[in-house]
Amino acid sequence: MRLLLTGGGTAGHVYPALAIVEALRQEAAANPAELLYVGSRGGMEKDIVGRAALPYADIAASGLRGKSLGALARGLIQLGHGLVQSLRILAGYRPDAVLATGGYVCVPVVLAAWLRRSPVLIYLPDVEPGLAIRFLSRFATRIAVTSEDSRRFFDARKVVATGYPVRPEIRALDRTAARKRLALPTDERVVLVFGGSRGAQSINEALAGGLPSLLGLAHVVHVCGLADEAAARRRQAGLDPVLTSRYHLYPYLHSDLMAAALVASDLVVSRAGASALGEFPAAGLPSVLVPYPYAGAHQRLNAAALDRLGAGMTLDDAAVRSGALMPVVESLLVDGERLRRMSAAARSIDRPDAARSIALELLYLARHKEARR
Repeated sequence: MRLLLTGGGTAGHVYPALAIVEALRQEAAANPAELLYVGSRGGMEKDIVGRAALPYADIAASGLRGKSLGALARGLIQLGHGLVQSLRILAGYRPDAVLATGGYVCVPVVLAAWLRRSPVLIYLPDVEPGLAIRFLSRFATRIAVTSEDSRRFFDARKVVATGYPVRPEIRALDRTAARKRLALPTDERVVLVFGGSRGAQSINEALAGGLPSLLGLAHVVHVCGLADEAAARRRQAGLDPVLTSRYHLYPYLHSDLMAAALVASDLVVSRAGASALGEFPAAGLPSVLVPYPYAGAHQRLNAAALDRLGAGMTLDDAAVRSGALMPVVESLLVDGERLRRMSAAARSIDRPDAARSIALELLYLARHKEARR
């Protein structure tokens, strides 16, 4: 059996696929499937997939949203190149089923799979689909979604609600082990602040403005993003030496260390990417969510899903830029009962079987394809 996976553009499109790969390996341990990951040329997904020891092929791919007419024309030409490359890959690999987890790289791959009559399972990490997934849903055999709120965007006959497939590292750690991994104390509050794989300028600047006060209440694990690392290092150098030991600055954390940071923390401040819907509940982690205000603003629905259940609080990016973030964070840190309620609410929506459910859907499609040969 041969399975092809595709997705990229952000870590939120890649890590769910890798969690599904682990579930596939467990389900088909006696007769393991061949796996191939197709990503974009020069995309960040290549490094992440390489760490998982998966065979990788790349294609030309480009997003089309918000481009000038000239850039749009170049993007369409690149999309055409990507389709030709995808057809060649599929002709040589002949997958029994294809899994797509989002991002513009999925478009030529899914179109090629449809043209070659290979069944396609789309997994939607976010509540609201982006343009690529909306377009590709008509070519999908089956669509797995994180949230029941996503059904309204698709043909309901294709949809199965599975939850978010969480990377196994998060469930493998307890808080004591996670804090030891990051050299954090076992008996103090810990706040994790991050803006996704690329960082978030508004969150970083808000943290900078209130950092000394916050460090008086908690240790801070700050994943600032590569673009803001130099500025964050300068701020770190200017801290009182007593506070410096409470500020743990990283430009980026790879999978195992990020899992430790999630499990070790009492509260997270972050964007509202798709991982918030799965990884925060798996860690029982209360959240203050600052949805990214651009690129379709789909993060607002992700944040609303956690906010509505009492697992998170949502702040607009504009409010964060106006100084609203630090008072909210500090008020939560001194309210232990509220943090406990938010943690329990987060855990209540955890779906530990999500990766296995999606893996079984993919295996079913593949076996059905094999039976028709």
